[in-house]
Amino acid sequence: MPDTTNDHKLEPEIYELARGQNFAALTTMLPDGHPQTQVMWIDADGDRLLINTEVHRQKFRNVESDPRVTVMIWDQQDPYRFGEVRGEVVEKVKGDEAREHIDSLSQKYRGKPYGPTIQSERVILRIAPRRQIVRSP
Repeated sequence: MPDTTNDHKLEPEIYELARGQNFAALTTMLPDGHPQTQVMWIDADGDRLLINTEVHRQKFRNVESDPRVTVMIWDQQDPYRFGEVRGEVVEKVKGDEAREHIDSLSQKYRGKPYGPTIQSERVILRIAPRRQIVRSP
């Protein structure tokens, strides 16, 4: 049950959950201070969690004004095994890299390229962990 407060490296268990075919709940803060949570596809790149969204989405606007987020990833095979990361968006990557990343995520989760119409520019939110907790039965 690792619990690190100021370590900026992803715990191995969190990395494994993020790289697997598991879903995550992303919580951001609305302008009025209320939390907003969505179920998302998740990925990891070294010591950062990766969330892919579009720039017109509320979650992107939220992190533009307040980069603090919480991400909870649960194991699809055992939802009692999960990891929580409290951190902040430290980088936003747009352009071809973000478009290629959503296709990669779609392959991971659905086995095919991303199909829905993209309404605005894609963006990868790179999230640095500030606090991590892993729970296993």
